[in-house]
Amino acid sequence: MELLERADQAGIRLEMVRGLPIWEASPVVRHQRAIDRIRRSLVAPQVSPLGDDTPCACIDIADIYIRFLDGSLKRPDVSIFCREPDELDEAVTQVPVAVIEVISKGYEAKDIELGPQFYLAQGVQDVIVFNPHTLTVQHFRASETMRWQSPVKIKLECGCVVVI
Repeated sequence: MELLERADQAGIRLEMVRGLPIWEASPVVRHQRAIDRIRRSLVAPQVSPLGDDTPCACIDIADIYIRFLDGSLKRPDVSIFCREPDELDEAVTQVPVAVIEVISKGYEAKDIELGPQFYLAQGVQDVIVFNPHTLTVQHFRASETMRWQSPVKIKLECGCVVVI
């Protein structure tokens, strides 16, 4: 983790995916505003009137390290969990039900070509990639890929609803 902390201090976001270091510059205002707007739009599913299933709590956390089973460390712009992660002071090991990436100029390949396939292979159910410059939204699931123009309301597999 020391290398990751030094990268943060230098203004670089560092990830390790299957042993490959991937870095990008820290996000700019347009990027952060998009993340804030998306997080504010997240709505948890309603409680079943029969009380038989506990709905997903739709806990969203921005910009945290997640350590996946293969040892990879990723730092999604937004991670959505059905319950609060156990780890508060180190990388989270719980796999999020969904991740949302907001593309930064110059780092499109990281978020479009590498990210979705990696996340889906790790058990993430919904991977959404938003380009704030073109307003293109790509939604990846194991069985399909959808493409829209923002704004679009998306119901995630876990029942949460988000507007991108």
